[in-house]
Amino acid sequence: MKKRTLAALAPTAALAGIALQDLVQKEHALRRNFPIVARLRYLLESIGPELRQYIITNNDDERPFSRDQRRWVYTSAKKRNNYFAFGTDNDTENSAYPIIKQATFCDVVPASPIHAEDVEVPGAKVLGGPRGRRHAFRPASIVNVSAMSFGSLSPKAIQAINAGAKLVGCWHNTGEGGLSDHHRRGGDLVFQIGTGYFGCRDERGDFDLGRLVDVVGSGPVRAIEIKLSQGAKPGLGGHLPGEKVNAEIARIRGVEQGKDVASPSRHTAFRNVDEMLDVVERIAEATGLPVGIKSAVGDMGFWVELADRMADGQRGVDFVTVDGGEGGTGAAPLVFADHVSFPFRVGFAQVYGLFAEAGLSDRVTWIGSGKLGLPSNAIVAFALGVDLLNVAREAMLSIGCIQAQKCHTDHCPTGIATQNPWLAHGLDPQQKSHRLANYILTLRRDLLKVSEAAGVRHPALLGPNCVEILDGDRGHRPLAEVYGYRDGWGVPGPEIVAEIDACMSRNYSAPGVDEVVQHEPVK
Repeated sequence: MKKRTLAALAPTAALAGIALQDLVQKEHALRRNFPIVARLRYLLESIGPELRQYIITNNDDERPFSRDQRRWVYTSAKKRNNYFAFGTDNDTENSAYPIIKQATFCDVVPASPIHAEDVEVPGAKVLGGPRGRRHAFRPASIVNVSAMSFGSLSPKAIQAINAGAKLVGCWHNTGEGGLSDHHRRGGDLVFQIGTGYFGCRDERGDFDLGRLVDVVGSGPVRAIEIKLSQGAKPGLGGHLPGEKVNAEIARIRGVEQGKDVASPSRHTAFRNVDEMLDVVERIAEATGLPVGIKSAVGDMGFWVELADRMADGQRGVDFVTVDGGEGGTGAAPLVFADHVSFPFRVGFAQVYGLFAEAGLSDRVTWIGSGKLGLPSNAIVAFALGVDLLNVAREAMLSIGCIQAQKCHTDHCPTGIATQNPWLAHGLDPQQKSHRLANYILTLRRDLLKVSEAAGVRHPALLGPNCVEILDGDRGHRPLAEVYGYRDGWGVPGPEIVAEIDACMSRNYSAPGVDEVVQHEPVK
């Protein structure tokens, strides 16, 4: 009897102890005034994203990715039915959104039935071809995996992404964290050089061309991307908390274990456009690889000068990756995430317009990133002049991300954005590699089918007049008018169109998810 009484009193004593602690602490006024009850408020606040995600929000309300958008990625990755029944649940009368104009008659013969997933959609341009790079190549896939570093992502997440990239013949951007052993699962790579020069830096942390040559020669690196900024935190630089910097990451990046790693906001290897182009040409000459830049779009002075410096054809970048301000794989202060750099459509249209006006748009391969892994967003990007897409958060969703928004805490519940071995152990790289492959195959297929519906045989042949922006029931305008495009902008020139037609006329057969893609590595 006495034991039962003590057991019954134990919870009361525990609550009394918690209440006493709340009353005597001075850090939180709410807890002093409302002991215990205030803790319930903090609990509800901490699980607010989960409550909104599963209970409160409508299918299209949640951001950055709505429930409908996540469902489409998840079902595509699992090869399940990704159709939506009973019509759209978008507010068509009041919201602004793109409308793709289908053609009633056209000469395009569909490459495959709507449900087929065996049609490859190669890149529209030869990467590095206009500048005669020794290892120029035509990308095998218009959809590729964007920059996400090992360190920010777990070893198993990197393994899954790289193996999935191999299955579908797309490339995998290393991110600025260097080339790890986990990137060596057979997928082609784009090596990214950030402001910290991880993987290609000397003892002082400065850029080392010799080390870059060694690292890109050690794996299937097909191109090199110099990151000037990214959409999540343009002009801020990167930051990896010390708790994520284990021995392996320290070795790959060339930094000290257990200490915060901060990338500066700007490069030290060059200080202006002229010096940057010198570095680009030195890297291209030493490696033979196409070399490009990645940047969010802010002040247009940089882009004006870049187009001016490239006009004589002596020096230039082989590709430009424009990242939208809505990008988000890097954690950032709220003001940077919400208010620094233009969203993709506005930023890309400004940069592309400069190069098109100067007659340079066909000399550059245009890559878009920033929430473009959804078919409707991707189609708009192609209509504005994009040649290739890079996907990041959508790739994370395909391998299990639930948009918990804990990427910066090292507590990612799905084991993707963490270095915690216990959290990462639940992610099976082999299974998730097939999920990524299925997602990319589905996206490529859908982009091809929508392009054919609009009367062209490749997404890069879509022009700004193929898409209009509908403003509810109040009006609509073609992209060309919205973004100030002139006639001929947004589509490649006649020579490139002929190359695309030739490519798409062949019997391109993309690998299924159980097959292996082999590419010759860079020597």
